[in-house]
Amino acid sequence: MKYKILLVEHDAASLRVLKRIIGKINLDVVVATSLTEAKLIFESSTPESFLCAVVDYSLPDALHGEAIDFAIASFIPVIVLTSLPDDDVRKRILSKAVVDYIPKQNRQVFEYLSRLLTRLEKNKKVGVLVVGKRPSSRNKVCELLNRHNFETFQANNTHDAIETLYENNLIKLVITENELKDETGIELVAAIRKEFSKEEVSIIGTSNLRQPALLAKFIKSGANDYLREPYCHEEFFCRVVQNIEHIEQIDVIRKTANTDYLTGLPNRRHFFEEVSSSIKRGLDSMCLALMDLDHFKQINDTHGHDCGDVVLKEVSKLMKKHFAAFPMSRFGGEEFCVFFPNMGKEQAIQTIDAFRLKVADKKIRRKRQTISCTVSIGLTALNADKIELMLSQADECLYKAKSRGRNQIVST
Repeated sequence: MKYKILLVEHDAASLRVLKRIIGKINLDVVVATSLTEAKLIFESSTPESFLCAVVDYSLPDALHGEAIDFAIASFIPVIVLTSLPDDDVRKRILSKAVVDYIPKQNRQVFEYLSRLLTRLEKNKKVGVLVVGKRPSSRNKVCELLNRHNFETFQANNTHDAIETLYENNLIKLVITENELKDETGIELVAAIRKEFSKEEVSIIGTSNLRQPALLAKFIKSGANDYLREPYCHEEFFCRVVQNIEHIEQIDVIRKTANTDYLTGLPNRRHFFEEVSSSIKRGLDSMCLALMDLDHFKQINDTHGHDCGDVVLKEVSKLMKKHFAAFPMSRFGGEEFCVFFPNMGKEQAIQTIDAFRLKVADKKIRRKRQTISCTVSIGLTALNADKIELMLSQADECLYKAKSRGRNQIVST
């Protein structure tokens, strides 16, 4: 879904800059130059179609922030622009349920708006778990997070917090106070760290000014960060975003390390780790298929290596769709592998043969060339305790499939 931004701004120069910046991040801009015009737009729209509203504090028909109140009442996250560098205005804006305010002083603030809008869109797929004894304090934190489009979860004890983390892989951050229903926040942090590393979930501990020693205990127990209560709106979100972006950066690094650069499939090393872990947990049955594109060297020699790369990418797309529920990998060159946990041999053969037929039917077009290819497959149903043993058997079957004429499955 492509979201819209409601831009409520009457200054022509600012409008030009803002429309250009928002357009660069692939969001649709709907412009209103007054509060009256914004209301008319809303009469024919739904709040869900808007990512947020970017509202000038002072408009010709709303001089004192009335447009902000309208947007908030319409259940849209609000970012406020202002050319008034007055501290009283800043306090007045932040007393409302806004995402943030941006003073219109130089170009850098517009770049900040671009980052903020990108963050708001990402936040729709990020979960934050808020833990504390009192519902009122949890709700207060969740209300702040909801302004920024985060998906929020709540718990009042350690057991429910851990359960919630396991049930919701969207959660990237836990915010906890020290007073819980059963244990302390310090004990919760230690319990989370037994299950989830700092690279998987960030934790922020909160404490009031009368308990400064707690902050050090939070960090020593495994928290990434802390907040002293009472904290201001801006500090809260700086800490939250900083910790979430830390997790996201690690995810990018991890994905890069685990992914084949050309096809986007998991690489051999990651596949070994995933399958070995699955085997160790114990399976009732399992199968492994090793696949090789037939006459791939001939495709490269005839059509060029660029075309060969396109063939690998197209076959990989078919794999991602056909084997979405199973561990898979590009092993290297034109060789691929798929693991079928808790699946018998006959069912695995049916699944893999359906894929073989899809590859044979696929017409791959590159410029003015049309390329077809087939795949040979070796499959083993050996219940081994090591992936290497299964690969060895699958490789023998693959060799037989090649020697018997290709475009077929040989199993054992």
